[in-house]
Amino acid sequence: MINEPEIILDKTDLHILRLMQENARISNADLARELGMAPSGILERVKKLEQKNVIQQYTTRINPVALQQKLLAFIFMRAADGPGSDATSSELAKIPEVQEVHHIAGDDCYLIKVRTYDSASLMNLMRTHFSKIPNILSTRTTIVLETKKEQQQLVIPEK
Repeated sequence: MINEPEIILDKTDLHILRLMQENARISNADLARELGMAPSGILERVKKLEQKNVIQQYTTRINPVALQQKLLAFIFMRAADGPGSDATSSELAKIPEVQEVHHIAGDDCYLIKVRTYDSASLMNLMRTHFSKIPNILSTRTTIVLETKKEQQQLVIPEK
């Protein structure tokens, strides 16, 4: 992330983030009680964290097995337009099964995380979606056999 402005967070901001990351549904009153602050002060801080794009989204984590999305794969892609271009990455990001698109250093240009039902649906994804993106030169797919840890939580410093 080049040229992004530095965001300064104080100890209270970090505490709020830690509590909200543990439970995004925590109430404003519970946050205020935990931090020993007025609910109005907490509300204002949370709004500022949202405005600064520190808090980007509130989500629900769903077990992929419950939706029969049992196959997790990482796909390394080489593209003609290279990692500096947004054309290929934008097209990849539009595909619903694609969970992550990363520009990477090395021999490949992108690392893509996908979830599908099975190997047949992965093959279909590659044939019907990836093959239609003109700049993709090659792919290497790694299928995950077992996941021991998968999380979106960040390490929030104590400060």
